[in-house]
Amino acid sequence: MTFKKPTRAGLLALALGVLFALFLSMSVIDHSYAEEAAATPAAEAGPPACAGNPDPKLAVLEKCTPNSGDTAWMLTSMALVLMMTVPGLGLFYGGMVRKKNVGDTVMTSFAITCLISILWLICTYSLAFRSGTPFIGGLDRAFLQGIVSDISKGIGNPNPLAPTIPETVYLCFQLTFAIITPALIAGAFAERMKFSAMLWFIGLWAIFVYSPIAHWVWGPDGFLASGNSDAWVKVLDFAGGTVVHINSGVAGLMACLVLGKRKDTGPNHNMVLTFIGASLLWVGWFGFNAGSAVSAGMQAGMAMTVTHMATASAAFTWMLVEWMMRGKPTVVGICTGAVAGLVAITPASGFVGPLGSLCIGIAAGILCYWGCTGLKHMLGYDDALDAFGVHAVGGAVGALLTGVFAVEQYGGTAGLIEGNAMQVVNQIEGIVIVFVYDAIVSLIILKIVDIFIGLRVSDEVEREGLDLALHGETVH
Repeated sequence: MTFKKPTRAGLLALALGVLFALFLSMSVIDHSYAEEAAATPAAEAGPPACAGNPDPKLAVLEKCTPNSGDTAWMLTSMALVLMMTVPGLGLFYGGMVRKKNVGDTVMTSFAITCLISILWLICTYSLAFRSGTPFIGGLDRAFLQGIVSDISKGIGNPNPLAPTIPETVYLCFQLTFAIITPALIAGAFAERMKFSAMLWFIGLWAIFVYSPIAHWVWGPDGFLASGNSDAWVKVLDFAGGTVVHINSGVAGLMACLVLGKRKDTGPNHNMVLTFIGASLLWVGWFGFNAGSAVSAGMQAGMAMTVTHMATASAAFTWMLVEWMMRGKPTVVGICTGAVAGLVAITPASGFVGPLGSLCIGIAAGILCYWGCTGLKHMLGYDDALDAFGVHAVGGAVGALLTGVFAVEQYGGTAGLIEGNAMQVVNQIEGIVIVFVYDAIVSLIILKIVDIFIGLRVSDEVEREGLDLALHGETVH
C-alpha cells in the first residue's frame, strides 16, 4: 500500500481542521466547567476567611484562611515582646546588680527563655489556653499536637481566643508572656540564689502558678475571664496586670522572704545598661499591650497610644518625686519609673482612653516609688531589683484603676466613671485571688526546692560573686 505525497494545500487544510476541532473542544470544556461551577460554587470558591463573626462560638474556626494583616501584626508583636526579655530585661537588670553578678543575671534571663519555651511545647500552653475546667485547661495540645494547618492551601484551625490568626502565631505570642513573667521574678532574688535552684523553682512555678492563673484570667472557660460568659468574676486584664505583674511580683516577694537578705550590697554596675534595657522594654511593650488585641485594628491603636502616654507620665512623675525626696533625679530612677508606668497601664490598655492613661501613669509613678522605698523599708525584705515594688504594686494599681477608668466605647466594659462601680469590686477580687494563690503555691515550691537542693549560695560564693563561682566567667 502506498500513500501519495501530501501537497501544501492538503497540509494547510489538515492544520485548519485540527485547529477548528480544538476550538470546538475548548468551547465545550469551558461551557461544561461554567455549568459545574454554577452548580457547586461553594466547592470551588476556596476556603473561607477565619472568624467572620464577632462571637467566637459562631465564627469560622476550621479549615479557614487567616487574616494576613492580623497575622503580620502578631508576628511583629511576638518579636517585640521576646525582645523585652532578651535582651531588654537582661540588660535592665544586669545594669543594676554589682559587676561580679552581671553574668549570672543576664544568664538567668536567657536560660529562663529556653526553659519556658520547652515547657510551653510540652504542656503549659495547653494548660493555659485550651478549654478544660474553670481552673485549668486540658492537654489536647500537649507537645503541640493537633496544631492543624495545610500550608500549601493556606488554611488552618485557629485558637478560638484569636480566630483570625494561625494558632502557631498565637501560641508563640503568648509564649513570650510566659517567658517574661518568671524572668521578672529573678529581679527579687538577684545575687544570692543558686542557678540550679532557680531553674527548678521557675520550671515548677510555670506549671503550677503561671499556667493556672493565665487560664483563670485569659482562658476560654476561666472563672475570672472577662470574655467568658460563664465566669464567676469578670476581671478586666487586657495584657497581664494580674497574670504577669502581680503574679511575678508576689512570687518575688516570697523568694525574698525565704532566701533572706544579701550579705552585702553595693552600687549599680552600669546605669547605661539599665537605660538601654529600659528603652528596649518601652519599645517592646507596644507589642505586649497593642499586640494583646490579637488583631491590627482600632483597639490595638488605642492600646499603643495609652501605653506610651502612661509610660511617659509615670517616668516623669517618678523623676519629680525622687528629685523632691532625694535632691537629685537619677537615670536608674527615671528608667524604673518608666517600667512602673508600663506595668500599670498593662491591664488597662485595651479598656481606657488617653485621660485615664495619664491618671494611671501619675499614680504608678507615685505609688511604685513608695513601694520601692517606704514599703520595702517598712517591711524589711531585700528585694534586690524591686520586683515586688514595681510589678506587684504597679500591677495592683493598674488593675484597680482599670475598674475606675474603663470606657465602654473603647473596650466594651464601663468602669466607675461611667457608673459601673461593680467593676472595681471585680478588680479587687481578682487581685486578692491571684495574690493569695500565688503566695501560697510559690512558698510551697520554694520550700520544696530548698529541702532537696538548697536555694541559696554559700557565703563564700556570695562574697566572691556568682559569675565566677557558678559560671566560671567574669565581666571585664
